[in-house]
Amino acid sequence: MEIQVNGEHKVSDTGDLAALLKELGYSGEAFAVAVNGDFVPRAQYTQRQLQHGDRLDVVAPVVGG
Repeated sequence: MEIQVNGEHKVSDTGDLAALLKELGYSGEAFAVAVNGDFVPRAQYTQRQLQHGDRLDVVAPVVGG
């Protein structure tokens, strides 16, 4: 299945959001995720099934002034 993560096309056989984030190396970090423009709470990552063509935005906080 092809999905877009932060504007880049990715191909994955992963079915849920949690597994894809782990595959991409996002586990254990502070970040927020939106799928197709809708924020997904961290508690729902394992239940959120991904579909071909989904668009993910993964955003990490920036420290500084």
